[in-house]
Amino acid sequence: MSARHLLQSLWALVERELLKTGRQPGRLVAALVRPVLWLAVFAAGFRSVLGMAIIEPYDSYVSYDLYIVPGLIGMVLLFNGMQSSLAMVYDREMGVMRMLLAAPLPRPWLLFAKLVATAVLSLLQAIAFVAVSALLGTELPLVAARLPQVAAASASAALMVGALGLLLSVHIRQLENFAGTMNFVIFPMYFLSTALYPLWKLEESGARWVYEVARFNPFTHAVEWLRFALHGRDAGIAPWVVLATAALCFVLACIGYDPQRGFGSRRTGPA
Repeated sequence: MSARHLLQSLWALVERELLKTGRQPGRLVAALVRPVLWLAVFAAGFRSVLGMAIIEPYDSYVSYDLYIVPGLIGMVLLFNGMQSSLAMVYDREMGVMRMLLAAPLPRPWLLFAKLVATAVLSLLQAIAFVAVSALLGTELPLVAARLPQVAAASASAALMVGALGLLLSVHIRQLENFAGTMNFVIFPMYFLSTALYPLWKLEESGARWVYEVARFNPFTHAVEWLRFALHGRDAGIAPWVVLATAALCFVLACIGYDPQRGFGSRRTGPA
């Protein structure tokens, strides 16, 4: 199959997701309500008591609302990535993916196209949130020279959570099981990270097990990469953890959707 056909299939899936979302403006509003509520209510309430100390990547004392914005951007990416797995379950059983999985396209490429479409949609929602946060008075340190770093961190985080969503869709057989699965994935991944509080506060408070889990949580590294990129600092091993997690989840999802080994290999009964 030619590269032209592969790129056409990639664009077709991305365009489908954008058009579908464009016909559902309520989906964008719903995606923004949660992080905007955190920023407008919780951050405002804690601003005077939860300022961040002068630690990396900050050169000076910063307010709590500025600290949590990268975490709230991560929230937008995380929830949309997980929502995409719900859409994948529905499409696989009753929608367009049922036909696409039987199309003469390499299945890993088809899944990659779905992953890219999810990441593009997540990034657009994140940009909308940044615009709303600016209207609420939270000014991010966006400098033109840092935009490539911020874009790389955001895109990688979107791909990581999207790949995790793909992997989950392999194991979610029915839509009824989705809510329970999400409760065991989204909330632990988000709250056991540095999205809302730094690691040193966890260690200082004596919550040792939470500190250790947060250290090894891939979502922590995604948020920290974005936070350090916004301030033009080196994020250390965070980029490697995010990229490795994205690659691992995607490979496992491809295996799960392999007709010979994974999802497609289920038998419905004797021949």
